Amino acid sequence: MAHRYLLDIAYDGTAYHGWQRQPNGVSVQATIEDALARLLRGPVPLTGAGRTDAGVHALCAPAHIEVDKPLDADALCYRLNRILPRDIAVNAVRPVAADAHARFSATARTYHYYVHTRKAPFLEGRSMRLFAQPDFEAMNRAAALLLATDDFTSFAKLHTDAKTNLCRVSQAQWERVDDHRWRFVVRANRFLRGMVRALVGTLLQVGRGTMSADGFARVIAARDRAMAGDAAPPHALY
Repeated sequence: MAHRYLLDIAYDGTAYHGWQRQPNGVSVQATIEDALARLLRGPVPLTGAGRTDAGVHALCAPAHIEVDKPLDADALCYRLNRILPRDIAVNAVRPVAADAHARFSATARTYHYYVHTRKAPFLEGRSMRLFAQPDFEAMNRAAALLLATDDFTSFAKLHTDAKTNLCRVSQAQWERVDDHRWRFVVRANRFLRGMVRALVGTLLQVGRGTMSADGFARVIAARDRAMAGDAAPPHALY
């Protein structure tokens, strides 16, 4: 009988070539799978809820494993954290139904993108420095258009294996964290590769006054990645 467990994972992605195991770089998935293999004395595939690019972080990234005998979930969590590197943490391990799936059972996913507007040594590598404060109200007016959008081709990386560029965004807004920090919060049923970073890069054009809300709407309608702004850097995305 198979036994399935869900892991709640957090990581600093700075040192990794993204989530997914790959032949030519260290990934978060491979690092955790190697730790599981050491503890459970054999290969244990780890299925994640999604993939993050190189340098992107996670506050709560679900993933599941399946084993042929029951485990002590709390003990596994403790032992994993003992041997995983300091930049990866397993917040919890819990048993789930045999058909529960980290990716396909998910009803929504949320990303946060952080920016700060003054020099801040302790935010370097964790947030994007903006050298002039953008118009966050204008960016929020543009971001509201995403709630009525279904095709996100203009914000998707080209030549991926995605079968469709359709997504349902249920939240998209800039929130003030404190006097000098803001974050873009976007929630959807699914995301395309590079989508959040492309959205942020394009919205920042609106905030700087180089693109209007109507221009942002035209970018959406064009379904052309070349019309959107440059992708924001990965180190500020969670």
